[in-house]
Amino acid sequence: MPSGIEREGVMSVLSVILGLMGGLGLFLYGMELMSKSLEKAAGAKMRSVLEFFTSNRFMGMLVGVIFTAVIQSSSATTVMVVSFVNSGLMNLMQAAGVIMGANIGTTVTSQLIAINLSDWAPLFVMAGVVMSNFCKNQKINRMGEVILGFGILFMGLTTMSSSMSVLKESPMITQALGSLDNHYLAILVGFVITAVLQSSSATVGIVLLLASQGLLEIQICFFVILGCNMGSCVSALLASLGAKTDAKRAAWIHFLFNIVGSALILVILTAALEPVTLFIQYISGGNAAREVANAHTIIKVVEVIALFPFIQWIVKLTYKIVPGREEAGAEGFQLEYIGEKNVFSPTTAVFDATRELERMGYMAISNLERAMNALISLDEKEIQEVYEVEKNIDYLNETITDYLVALNQTTLPVDDAKSIGGLFHVANDIERIGDHAENVAEAATIRIQQNLDMSSQAKDGLLKMLGKVVQITTYALDMFSNNNQEHMQEILDLEDEVDEMERQLQQEHVDRLTRNECTPAAGMVYSDIISGLERVSDHATNIAFSIAEEPEN
Repeated sequence: MPSGIEREGVMSVLSVILGLMGGLGLFLYGMELMSKSLEKAAGAKMRSVLEFFTSNRFMGMLVGVIFTAVIQSSSATTVMVVSFVNSGLMNLMQAAGVIMGANIGTTVTSQLIAINLSDWAPLFVMAGVVMSNFCKNQKINRMGEVILGFGILFMGLTTMSSSMSVLKESPMITQALGSLDNHYLAILVGFVITAVLQSSSATVGIVLLLASQGLLEIQICFFVILGCNMGSCVSALLASLGAKTDAKRAAWIHFLFNIVGSALILVILTAALEPVTLFIQYISGGNAAREVANAHTIIKVVEVIALFPFIQWIVKLTYKIVPGREEAGAEGFQLEYIGEKNVFSPTTAVFDATRELERMGYMAISNLERAMNALISLDEKEIQEVYEVEKNIDYLNETITDYLVALNQTTLPVDDAKSIGGLFHVANDIERIGDHAENVAEAATIRIQQNLDMSSQAKDGLLKMLGKVVQITTYALDMFSNNNQEHMQEILDLEDEVDEMERQLQQEHVDRLTRNECTPAAGMVYSDIISGLERVSDHATNIAFSIAEEPEN
């Protein structure tokens, strides 16, 4: 039977472990809540900022610093950048700048922890609860969740700190941590913990608390931080699995930057550990928490300064690691921007769906032109191609619709969530345009089978009407996918012109029938096609105005 003292010791250790686990859980949950809520509250605006300000590497780096400082997660920023590259929002050079900036921005978390806002944590939690639960405005709700996450994060730190203070009283723990003097082992510890927690900020936070409690020497903290740098690459590499080639390269940019940068810092620390330690201690005023936070920041800044001039070389190296080229405009039965194998980010989810619908729309209008050409030329090969492309359009319609249904059950940025209903309608309208192309191909088959003739006036009328329909559909897809309202009035005017042309061509057709210049069978085919083209124009107008206005209007 264990004695009462032994039982008390076991319970004390168990209490410390539970406290550490609970505190770490609160810390990670708070950080996740804060990051995700910011994406939901301002995801569309953040996307616009990234698009606008990443025109050059330096601006991209500054955006990466600010972006990551705000959402408190370099992993989240890097995963978002990978998804942006996957969506075509950003090229690799722009992504490299943002990724470098994200490495500096992530140090803001450790600086905030060193300031020790734990005493204010309950106030943040209360304010967040009030804003997220009692305010009707959705954006205020989201910001409330951000503040709530911030408060929970620091309450978790308080819980961990209290538990660690008990560890100081355990000779076994202090001796074990004090004996950790192997630099490479420290790097491995930092790497493994960060890879498991998927958050370098959480690992640095734990290291900071251990140092502030006197459980870890400052010099060994430097090497644990280097391990954190490398462990933080795991999130982006996992996010890029199955993504497009350039998205994989973006993840490798992050990996190479952190590995090369960490190797450089390791060389510096190995050669001048004592001077570096004295410098960190001097600027930190002897405060252990500030020493860890400042070391984290300085390491990241030195890495960026050293590697920024070599961005182009790093990008070129990713082409060696991830060879191959994207298949542009592939008409296979596959999704290019969305799908189970591609990167998913709430910030780009609706944008990805829009790009996929745009691709589907141009495929449909191109198929309509192909079908009309087959009708005029009676080319059986083109008729079969129309049917094959229509199968692709049907596949895209089904899979995109399934994706939108799944998105509708996900919490998205406020502005993006409003457009989901419109996207369902766009998918349906594009699918109907594809059906009309198939109808024209069927009409071409009837012409071949029944040997139906068509007058040159009828052919000219169809081609002129097709030209207007293609133009209005092209304008509509541009307005839908790029929110380009430059051709809004032209779309309205073209819609009226197509309606008038349909009436005019139908009347001319009746006149030709009266004069016995065409057969009733050929006339029926002609009349159906004209009516179909007019409906395509209606669908195009629907597409143009699908998400042009707010739902309440």
